[in-house]
Amino acid sequence: MEQTINKKNVFYWSLYGFAKDIVIITFALYFSEWLVVENHVADIWYNLIFVGASVLLLFTAPILAILADKKNQALPYLRIMAVFLFVTTLAASLFAVFDYNMPKFVLFAALAFLLCNYFYQFSLIFYNGFLNQLAPQNKRGLISGIGYTSNWLGEIAGLFIALPFTTGVLYWFGHAGRAQTFVPATLLFGLLALPMLFLFKETKKPVVASLNIKQEYRDLTAKFIRLCETPGVGRFLLGYFVFNDAIITLENNFAIYLQQVYHISDSLKTYILLALLIASTIGAFICGWISDKVGLKKTLLITLASILIILPALALTYNFTLLFALTTILGLAYGSVWVASRAVLAFLAPPSELNHAFSYYTLMERFATFIGPMAWGLALFLFRQHQIFSYRFAIILMAAFAALGTFIIRKIPSDKDKIVSA
Repeated sequence: MEQTINKKNVFYWSLYGFAKDIVIITFALYFSEWLVVENHVADIWYNLIFVGASVLLLFTAPILAILADKKNQALPYLRIMAVFLFVTTLAASLFAVFDYNMPKFVLFAALAFLLCNYFYQFSLIFYNGFLNQLAPQNKRGLISGIGYTSNWLGEIAGLFIALPFTTGVLYWFGHAGRAQTFVPATLLFGLLALPMLFLFKETKKPVVASLNIKQEYRDLTAKFIRLCETPGVGRFLLGYFVFNDAIITLENNFAIYLQQVYHISDSLKTYILLALLIASTIGAFICGWISDKVGLKKTLLITLASILIILPALALTYNFTLLFALTTILGLAYGSVWVASRAVLAFLAPPSELNHAFSYYTLMERFATFIGPMAWGLALFLFRQHQIFSYRFAIILMAAFAALGTFIIRKIPSDKDKIVSA
């Protein structure tokens, strides 16, 4: 029977994406500044939070993903990760909002933020793996685009929700300022995630299976090698790892970059990021539609090529108007790159190992928060006597990572060739 688009499942899946990104954008924008600017924690320590989450993910994610593949079910594992994500995010929120210059609360908030990053990334393994259940192959670019459109809309909503709290128009309790944004974002995530967790219907029949943890750990390397031997999978994962060094590191540090280089207010930063997110939303939807027409691989390569042009221009500009324009253009590329990437792996990976493949997809993305942040932090340290130059040089480094990643994936199989030959 020909697979059709399950519209209800697409809605629940997209709503979950919308919900999680409300809280993600809030923490990406305001937690970094709460930690680095308000509490004077060095940039390198902020970036090491993502490194710690990545290490935890490395030792746990592939095993649970293998179990999900064996049981032919992913929703139970998404539910677990979503609950832990909510709990740890709420903990980070409360430690931050009740911080009255108490160093221990800053440490506890940072540790909770590390854990919520861990559970967020863990949840993405199963969330992304649902793509093949939602639509047939020739529509997965479109559905991936709809999913990321919802993600970016969630981030736009997150900015609007946060704005009155950062400006002091609204006040909850505890410490005033950036920390006020965390609790409302967390509560909205918990509420809007519920339909996905309880109403989504998996189209795959569950299988009774057990897991020998010790044996799976012993076999993990061999299974990873076999997965990478699937045509295009190993090359794609390596390239994805490298170009994500550029994308995610810049995303995590962009608010700090605007603060340290341009010294602009939080309100103006919000409007700049809002323009980026609106452009990302448009880019995600257009990319999803175009990629099914011209091919996922071709769309991904074009998107990466545009990023290679934008990043050096962003680093070299001293004009604020041009900065705003480049940031908006970058948003179009940002909105496209993950749409195509997720659909490419869903095409390349063996259907019986989809969660396993997406565990390494997530790991590649997370370890892009290892080398990239270390390179960013090293650039700032080496040129610490020239602060503005150090931040601009760090962006140039990210462009180099993006170029290398693009070079690596240029020879992966084309989805269009396979569909035509079939």
